[in-house]
Amino acid sequence: MSRIKYYYDPKTCKYERFTRSKWDILLNVLGFLSLSSIIAVCILLVFSYYFDSPKELLLKRENREMKFYYDMLDQEVSRLNSMITDLQDRDDNLYRVLFESEPIPSSIRKAGYGGSDRFKEIKEKGLNQEKMIVSVFESVEQLKKQLYVQSVSYDELSEMALNKEEYWASIPAIQPLQNEDLNRLASGFGIRLHPILKVKKMHTGIDFSAPTGTPIYATGDGVIKEVKTEFGGYGKFVEVDHGFGFVTRYAHMNDFNVKRGQKVKRGDLIGYVGNTGSSTAPHVHYEVIKDGNYVNPVHYFFKDLEPAEFDKILELASKENQSLS
Repeated sequence: MSRIKYYYDPKTCKYERFTRSKWDILLNVLGFLSLSSIIAVCILLVFSYYFDSPKELLLKRENREMKFYYDMLDQEVSRLNSMITDLQDRDDNLYRVLFESEPIPSSIRKAGYGGSDRFKEIKEKGLNQEKMIVSVFESVEQLKKQLYVQSVSYDELSEMALNKEEYWASIPAIQPLQNEDLNRLASGFGIRLHPILKVKKMHTGIDFSAPTGTPIYATGDGVIKEVKTEFGGYGKFVEVDHGFGFVTRYAHMNDFNVKRGQKVKRGDLIGYVGNTGSSTAPHVHYEVIKDGNYVNPVHYFFKDLEPAEFDKILELASKENQSLS
């Protein structure tokens, strides 16, 4: 029950009962509401300044999580970049050196991956973390480009490795007959005295003296190019095409053990020593032709000779004696 209030009226000299008018009540209510509103606004301003709303807290937590995973992804991309750089270094400075191939130009390895509108669709979405997202996509695209270039490089290296294996097997790298004591080399490559004409002429191969019927072997993998008989010159001879610009010729043979078009491996028996054609004694005249030019066969005898033996055969081949054909 509300208390009854009185006030002293000097005109009547009496205590009169206090009654509020409707306007007084309305003004009091409006004043209270105004003050309450002001206090509420102040409280909201203070809270909004010093404290986050639940929605803001959720967004901030999502941003922290996104930043955390972005940093993890950025570290992973950096690690992959480091691994690719290591692969590129080994590719250029080891593998391609071994296979005598030029390194891949940096302009190709670091080439761009598209125009400026490549991520236009992402940028048009107006994402809050647009720069971060585009940065990740750009890093991944660059990695994909570098991995593609490296993959193509490894395909090339694989092909070169196969070709290199075939190349080393094809080089005429052994002597054409058994010569363990190195005493069968009768005449070397270069200017020599011709046995019939008795003048100095270019001797385009080397002569190995041996008894008639001594086996003659292919000095590298290849295909029999010629099996031919001449009444003078080379007499009975065989030519082997080894590929890679190499051809070998075995002349003055007594008999053949191969046919034209036949494939041979290094060390296969192709014929026997003889004394046919322009020959003055049983021997095999052996030639190596590289890219159409006669070269010194001794320089290729690295497969069946020790370093000391190679030095000795070089010394024997350098003597300017008379050739046998």
